[in-house]
Amino acid sequence: MTTAPERSAIMRAVRGAGTKPELLVRKLARAIRPGYRLNRRDIPGSPDLAYMGARLAVFVHGCFWHGHDCKRGARTPKDNRDYWVAKIARNKARDEKALATLSGEGWKTIVLWECELKDEAAVRQRLSAFLNCPS
Repeated sequence: MTTAPERSAIMRAVRGAGTKPELLVRKLARAIRPGYRLNRRDIPGSPDLAYMGARLAVFVHGCFWHGHDCKRGARTPKDNRDYWVAKIARNKARDEKALATLSGEGWKTIVLWECELKDEAAVRQRLSAFLNCPS
């Protein structure tokens, strides 16, 4: 069991960019279609990878942080439960809004979940289909 200050330090250390799942997707994307830009803050939702000319956005979501319906994403911390339920709900609402905005602006988007990355071949195939689609 961790104390509140220890838990706070752990959560502060979680990175928003350059994570292992993101690095894997970047490696796969580079082999399929190089030329992406990273974490563009001027694009709604700050996609992890953005192909500016083709208007393609790739999001790599952590299951816990974005409330995926897998085993890891469905887990809620026992401490400060109300805070985390509200936090994940805000994250999900923010993600939905960003995807809707991008769609309205003519962007095509794909969301790759952390748990999906266990099957690298399937992710490669899905990413290839997305990145090679006619723009």
